[in-house]
Amino acid sequence: MPKASVKRLIECKKKELIDLVLDIEKYPEFVPFCYSARVYENKKVDDLTRIVADLTIGKGPFKDTYKSDVVFNEKEDSIFVKNIDGPLNHLSNNWIFTDKKDGMTEVTFDIDFEIKNKFLNSLMVVSFQFGLEKIADAFQKRAEKLFSNTEN
Repeated sequence: MPKASVKRLIECKKKELIDLVLDIEKYPEFVPFCYSARVYENKKVDDLTRIVADLTIGKGPFKDTYKSDVVFNEKEDSIFVKNIDGPLNHLSNNWIFTDKKDGMTEVTFDIDFEIKNKFLNSLMVVSFQFGLEKIADAFQKRAEKLFSNTEN
């Protein structure tokens, strides 16, 4: 199974960054390999927000949709995602957000997944870290564009 982790220091407030990650329907506007997104459910109970959403992802001729269960834990400032349905045998990813000095937020993103198609899964192992870095770059650029404290 491809596994990877990325850590970034991003110039924006923790809450803004969490809101950006939870705004799943906007992913096609800036996330590489994401063609569409649809949220079916968005419920908050106490300190937990649960979102059920579809993402259509792919590259070139390979494109598929998977449904995921996204849980934001407000007490822990973390988001945990697991797959419910689609082309994946397994998906889990975890976002952890930590306040740092001068309006910076440290984000740690861990992902572990396995595609049902063994051939595609073996292809992903080779290019996965590169793809993850591109996705992390996209979130960082989007956050800095929307929330940067600098004047234009």
